[in-house]
Amino acid sequence: MQKKDKMSIIKNTNVLITGGANGIGKLMGAKCLQEGAANLIIWDINEENLNKTAKEFSSKGYKNVFTFVVDVSNIDDIERAATEVLLEIGNIDILFNNAGIVAGKKYFWEHTARDIEKTLSINVSGVMNVTRVFIQDMIKQRKGHVVNIASASGLIPLPKGSVYASSKWAVLGWSESLRMEFETEGGDLHVTTVCPSYIDTGMFKGVKAPLLFPLLEPEDTVNKIIKAVKKNTTLLLIPENVNLVPFLKGVFPSKIFDKVASFLGVYSSMNSFEGRPQEERIPDKKNKV
Repeated sequence: MQKKDKMSIIKNTNVLITGGANGIGKLMGAKCLQEGAANLIIWDINEENLNKTAKEFSSKGYKNVFTFVVDVSNIDDIERAATEVLLEIGNIDILFNNAGIVAGKKYFWEHTARDIEKTLSINVSGVMNVTRVFIQDMIKQRKGHVVNIASASGLIPLPKGSVYASSKWAVLGWSESLRMEFETEGGDLHVTTVCPSYIDTGMFKGVKAPLLFPLLEPEDTVNKIIKAVKKNTTLLLIPENVNLVPFLKGVFPSKIFDKVASFLGVYSSMNSFEGRPQEERIPDKKNKV
């Protein structure tokens, strides 16, 4: 779906990307620099990856890249870094809420309270609180674009990924609600919600891609996201086959839909999930800079 008004322009804007030191976050940053972003601000919890990414971008001639070590599950971290950004760089024009973790390969009853709290604090509260600290300035200037990376799992049950899926269902519902609230404000305010299936970045290492939904190639996925942002697309489902999910859920009784999803391998896709080991480690506050 696409909002019919003038396109969002990335050139000469301040862009902030959470989880932007690797994976699709890093690729989106590179694309925004290529599009002529005035400043690229990268937030990530991994200081080593931040330094590597900043050095790589600098070697390509981009001197307008600013990095911050931020744990988006920590409100103090968010507010500290946001204050620095607003004072030293300026208002954020385009915000990519990309940071997230995956909890999988477990039935719900096998999760600890820490598994649940950690996933929701990063994937849900983190997204909302990062947006909260920048959105008031967007509203004041009547211009801004919030891009939320949700997931196709926010549209369908995901056995052995229930906590992760629930976080993405929450992001999808919140993101679409924020979009409607922006509509009441008028001006050049936009929300784009992105719901991709599994992306081949290592974050979903070990998953078995369902039939009709192959692992997504990162570069192609990012190209689609950037194109959607420029066109003010409100909801982007990747690949296009994902658009069938809401339709089929609405047409088929639950038991029939479950049989179809099981046949396609959706419900068994997380059985062999491994993910990235470092995603299970969040540095203690005392180690932050």
